[in-house]
Amino acid sequence: MKKQFIAIGIAGMALVGLMIYFGINIGPAKIGFKTLPEDKVPRAIEAELMPEYREMERAFACRVDDKVYVVVTRGNKPTSGFEVAVNKLELTSENNKSKLTVFATFADPENPEKLAQVECFPYTVTETELTGLPDTIQLKVDYAK
Repeated sequence: MKKQFIAIGIAGMALVGLMIYFGINIGPAKIGFKTLPEDKVPRAIEAELMPEYREMERAFACRVDDKVYVVVTRGNKPTSGFEVAVNKLELTSENNKSKLTVFATFADPENPEKLAQVECFPYTVTETELTGLPDTIQLKVDYAK
C-alpha cells in the first residue's frame, strides 16, 4: 500500500514537472482590479497614452509608478451615452508567454438621436494586481441589451 502511494506521488510530481517545463496552461488566474473614477486616473495615462489609443476599440496595459493599469477604449462615438465596463481579468500562460484576457461590457444609448451630437471617446481605466505587463492582451466584449 505504501509503495502505491509513493508511485502515485512520483507520477504526480512528474506530470506537474512536465506541465511546467512545456508551459502547459492549467487554467486561467483571475486578476484582481478596481475601476478608477476619472479624477483618479494617472495623468500619464490621460496625457501620453489616451491621445494615441482613444480612437481605437481595444484594451491595453501600461505601467505607471510601479502599478499596472488596463485601459479599455471604445473609439470615436457621435454622441454621449456610450459606456464601457471591465467585468473580469484572466491571466493565462502558455510556452512561457502570458496572455491577459479582458472581459468587458459595452453599452450604447437607447436613443442616441435625442442626445447631444458631440464627439465622445468612452474608456475605462482599471488598476490591477498584476506585477508585470502581459505579453499579449485579448479583449472579449459583451454588448449590454
